[in-house]
Amino acid sequence: MTIKIEDLLNSILESLDRIVYIKAEDIPGIDLYMDQVTTFMESRLHSTTRHPGEDKILTKTMINNYAKNDLLPPPVKKKYSRDHVLLLIFIYYYKGILSISDIQELLRPITSRFFNNGEEFDLETVYETVFGLEQEQAEALKKDIIEKFHISEETFRDAPEDSQEFLRIFSFICMLSFDVYVKKLMIEKMIDSLHEAKAKEHAAREQKPRTTRQPDDK
Repeated sequence: MTIKIEDLLNSILESLDRIVYIKAEDIPGIDLYMDQVTTFMESRLHSTTRHPGEDKILTKTMINNYAKNDLLPPPVKKKYSRDHVLLLIFIYYYKGILSISDIQELLRPITSRFFNNGEEFDLETVYETVFGLEQEQAEALKKDIIEKFHISEETFRDAPEDSQEFLRIFSFICMLSFDVYVKKLMIEKMIDSLHEAKAKEHAAREQKPRTTRQPDDK
């Protein structure tokens, strides 16, 4: 093995430093055509990809598929609003860990209530609040990763010397993977709970007896 686990850790931490979210104020204040949307997203998020310059952030096909799957409201006269771009950013981050149906379930209430609503509390407010919290968690996340790294360094001390480096990297990956697995499980459980609550609410409305006025007895 030629990869040192210390170099791997430093690379991960540097990757976290490169993760920046698009501020709502940086999104153009005019409606954009599809080509302009993909160009904007590419220019702002290319550094977050695994292979910058090769991996595509967003394509026309992706946008059309999101619209077909009711993740994204249709454009108006082939133009996309700032709220369209905000939703696309949410979808970009969610699609790596959630299914299309889960993203749909999660974003439907947001879209139906806050998309282009013209009110003071709008989708931009939701977006800025959520991503602001994520930025605040960056340092805590780094500390957690460093702690897992130090734990992995202490593993497999009795393994054959020529296998220790790989096994420690494997140990580090397993701890990170377990963390992702647990959090993904929690997210899926919460989305399922939202779906169940909505289904119960709908069923209750359907079962609610309709009151009809009876003629007065004389």
